[in-house]
Amino acid sequence: MEDNRSVRTIKGIGEKTEKLLKKLNIESVEDLVHHYPRCYMAYPEPIEVSDMKTGQRCSVCCEISSPVHMKTAGRLKICTCLGADQSGQIFFRWFNMPYLRNSLKQGEVYIFTGTPVYKNGRMMIEQPEYCSAEKYEKMMETYQPIYPLTTGLSNKTIRKAQAAAFEEYRAEEFLPENVRTYYDLEDEAQALYEIHFPSGTECLIEARKRIIFDEFFRFFSALALVKEKEHQALNHYVIHMDESIRQFVTELPYELTGAQKRTLQDIRNDLAGTMAMNRLIQGDVGSGKTIVALIALYAAVRNGYQGALMAPTEVLAEQHYDNFQKMLEKRGVRIGLLMGSMKAAEKRQVKKLCENGEIDILIGTHAVIQQDVMFQNLALVVTDEQHRFGVKQRDSFMKKGKEPHVLVMSATPIPRTLGMILYRDLDVSVMNELPASRLPIKNCVVNQNYRMTAWDFIKKQVAEGHQAYVICPMIEESETMDLENVTAYGSMLSQALPPSVRVGVLNGKMSPAEKTEVMEAFAANEIHVLVSTTVVEVGIDVPNATVMLIENAERFGLAQLHQLRGRVGRGKSQSYCIFISGSEQKEAMERLSVVGKSNDGFYIANEDLKLRGPGDFFGTRQSGTMNFALGDIYKNADIMKAAAEAVDYLKTTDYNFRKIHQYLLENDLNYARNL
Repeated sequence: MEDNRSVRTIKGIGEKTEKLLKKLNIESVEDLVHHYPRCYMAYPEPIEVSDMKTGQRCSVCCEISSPVHMKTAGRLKICTCLGADQSGQIFFRWFNMPYLRNSLKQGEVYIFTGTPVYKNGRMMIEQPEYCSAEKYEKMMETYQPIYPLTTGLSNKTIRKAQAAAFEEYRAEEFLPENVRTYYDLEDEAQALYEIHFPSGTECLIEARKRIIFDEFFRFFSALALVKEKEHQALNHYVIHMDESIRQFVTELPYELTGAQKRTLQDIRNDLAGTMAMNRLIQGDVGSGKTIVALIALYAAVRNGYQGALMAPTEVLAEQHYDNFQKMLEKRGVRIGLLMGSMKAAEKRQVKKLCENGEIDILIGTHAVIQQDVMFQNLALVVTDEQHRFGVKQRDSFMKKGKEPHVLVMSATPIPRTLGMILYRDLDVSVMNELPASRLPIKNCVVNQNYRMTAWDFIKKQVAEGHQAYVICPMIEESETMDLENVTAYGSMLSQALPPSVRVGVLNGKMSPAEKTEVMEAFAANEIHVLVSTTVVEVGIDVPNATVMLIENAERFGLAQLHQLRGRVGRGKSQSYCIFISGSEQKEAMERLSVVGKSNDGFYIANEDLKLRGPGDFFGTRQSGTMNFALGDIYKNADIMKAAAEAVDYLKTTDYNFRKIHQYLLENDLNYARNL
């Protein structure tokens, strides 16, 4: 059964740690044991200094060949020294670890572990771990889990809490034995323990396989039940696209692409058919999905009904609202906006107008599916970036009307073979053409030596009145400083560019209000260069931005790189994307050349599927397409297919499939939360 005990009941967790864990949505013991490591630290065979390569984590056995110096720079205390073996020397640097000046002695030998970088004309390792040769030999046989963290919470604290939790926690098996045997899955309890305390490579692989299988199984079981409910939904809102809709399309300042016209025809047939529409528009970035959705919503209003659109971020919701106002207000369509950040009085007013039928199209974020949001005659609901919303959220949205038509949009290119599995509950329209007015983005894949040239190029683009994005990988506090930290990078870039160029910073640790403020400033051209993590992947549309520079591009999946690139190329000016690789490995550059040579998202998605293979769970985990904790639809495509197959099998046998669903709903907090 689900362990609902508060994390405070775990030995060693006090009020302060409880508050920090809550920031990671960890409130119960169940939450904690399902807070999985994002990667594992392995300790490789030590190599010689001369064999080190930048960007590749390694260990070296060195004698400290110089005194340990310490200097102060602002609030930083920086310790440095030289290490040497028979093949050469390496420079070490630590930040805010002043005790090293006394604990490390010249002439002593240690094993140092870290990722070499090339800075200030020499090879160095920043924040290296160090220990004796005897201790390192034991560490080589272990894997150290590295957890997602928040400010003030250490990896060591999470590991101790997990150990204390598993002294009492026992997972209850929910899969039938014949399914576990057929797919060669170990018990859930054993898998959960091994994921946190791996006893070896093979055990860790098997544990991850079971947990990833469970994630996909839960997802597909939820889809199966939603599909079952929707299957018999009749069309209660027959919507015809009459002459006024054709006139509206004719008066657009551009001609629709062939793909847009085909998708509109699919929607037209659905809206006028006997069954309620349940369709996905899967369109590449910039393919014009939004105008298709707008036309469908306008058709609903022309037929006397209401429509609603839910976006994943407030910035995107506001942009949709502004665009809909410009295009539809003069035609008498009343547009409403509802977001969590609005004042209570404003929200009450919007809800009242919506319930009275005085708003024709309501646009907003998750706020539009709250229980107190009512409609008079909701006939069509649209969700943007549908993979960002759970099945339960989509279901809540649909319940706002009497089985309304559902249109979901996604800019995530997914190979057809995987899409048929993931979107089995939806009819799919693919939009794989870009408007003729859009210039293809020019790409280049380079190493870190090109960085200064890239900055000069950004400076020139800003001087011409354009804007630029710089994307850095997400930083976890437990990582060493080999990746470009967003805040530090922003400061560095501000110093390198002229004072007239305003640089802004955006990261995942900022509050929603802070993120919105920065993105709105960038959209208004008050910020010229936005340094950000991948939080801009969805939710900001700035046609004036012409440059996308992605640091450590090898750290991202190809499909995600394509998504990020889609933030530029939205205006009439030529746009550019610069992929900077932090790895000198031939394979990394070859992989990045796929996005460097093509702007076709569906081609890239297929190549991504081929190239990722089983993945490397010891390194930084690539961002998956769907909201799974460990599962990645590309790396784990085979497990995903098996889970979907298992759901289909259990539905057709005498085994009570609903019993599994009910058990998960009652006893698995993550299942209930993420449906």
